[in-house]
Amino acid sequence: MSNSLSKEEAKSKIDKYAADILRPMQSHGGLELWVMLLALGLIMYVFAYFIQLRDGLGVTAMRDYVSWGVYISNFVFFVAVSLVGMLISAVLGLLKQDWIKPITRVAEVVALGFVMVAGLVIVNDMGRPDRLMNVFIHGRIQSPIVWDITVITTYVTISLLLFYLPLIPDLAFAKKRLKNMPVWQYHLFNILSLGWIGTPEQYKILHKGIRLLAILIIPVALAIHTVTSWLFAATLRPGWDTTIFGPYFVAGAFVAGAAAVVILMYILRVNYKLKDYFTDFHFDKMGQLLVLVSLVYLYFNLNEFLVPAYKMKDADAVHLHTLFSGKYAVLFWGVQIFGMIIPIIMMLFRRFRKPAWLAGIAVFVLIGAWLKRVIIVIPTLLHPHLPIQNVPEAFHQYFPTWIEVFVTLGSFVMALGIITALLKIFPVIPIWELAEEEGLTEEFESYE
Repeated sequence: MSNSLSKEEAKSKIDKYAADILRPMQSHGGLELWVMLLALGLIMYVFAYFIQLRDGLGVTAMRDYVSWGVYISNFVFFVAVSLVGMLISAVLGLLKQDWIKPITRVAEVVALGFVMVAGLVIVNDMGRPDRLMNVFIHGRIQSPIVWDITVITTYVTISLLLFYLPLIPDLAFAKKRLKNMPVWQYHLFNILSLGWIGTPEQYKILHKGIRLLAILIIPVALAIHTVTSWLFAATLRPGWDTTIFGPYFVAGAFVAGAAAVVILMYILRVNYKLKDYFTDFHFDKMGQLLVLVSLVYLYFNLNEFLVPAYKMKDADAVHLHTLFSGKYAVLFWGVQIFGMIIPIIMMLFRRFRKPAWLAGIAVFVLIGAWLKRVIIVIPTLLHPHLPIQNVPEAFHQYFPTWIEVFVTLGSFVMALGIITALLKIFPVIPIWELAEEEGLTEEFESYE
């Protein structure tokens, strides 16, 4: 028991943790409307994908030249957001940054939601998804696609374990606390808690397991987005022919993931009244983290364009002119200014790192992160080494069809659905870690 708290005060503190943190599992909080919206989005996705599956990829705007469109932009974005689990749970956790404890589960939920859908996003881009098994059966180690599938599968596995292990004490606790939970949920918690009784030996094993997974996930997470960048950089095209894409993609992933976590923190703070756990201090720290990774990302953006702009090779010159002053100029400068430069400047000031302000800034950063992936993919494909000629006018440009819009919407719906389900079924904040930090482990485990 904490030296500064009496037995009654300690029990009262655990009661407060339980009441506040388990509330999202019991409260609907407008969930019915949210689930209806997700269901509507999923129906639209199924309808659009059925047409695409029946009629082929010809129903999209992808053609011989722009063979990758918003589907691959989505894939890169989803993989990027998923890296936030590694950044917060592993990197900051290993650095003993105790302020992240209430945030770690939120980060892991975001990581799981996006990385589990990332693989399905690739299937959206396949004209013959029935041949997907050929990648596993006949895949060659020389293919970056095989590397991508390998690291994604490994990352999903480790992320699941990193999400699950810290849940075990909370599942045993929630099983005792929530008297009116559905029978299926009680049995689920009973199975997943693995007979947890909170002995010192169990805590020792738990800490070792979490630390091991935190160490393992770092190289895997770096590999997953580095390999994704190699899918581009290994192709001889202006705009992709660069050696910085590995760290560039990783830096951009940290920006997108941190922004997604800030947004979810704010939603949970407001909707479930968790101001005592997602405090102004935590938002300030997340704002500082977002500034740091954004500055690193800005540095790589300068590298991406400054070097080819200085040399101005013929193919690179055409590509850069299209971005800087051509038909993609509005989108390009909009992303740079409103998705990066202005947010960085604002977040340097503490008043803009308050919850509401920071959440608003994070929305712009996240939208900019997705549009940035569109800029990386599509303008480059419109600049092949040989001129586009003797083909229909539609081949000279790309704009997604309604089929692609609905399928893209469905991808986000599935990720948000996974996040919603995880936050509804399991405690949103690791209660045992808060109790351990306060020296209340004994009261936490003896709670009835």
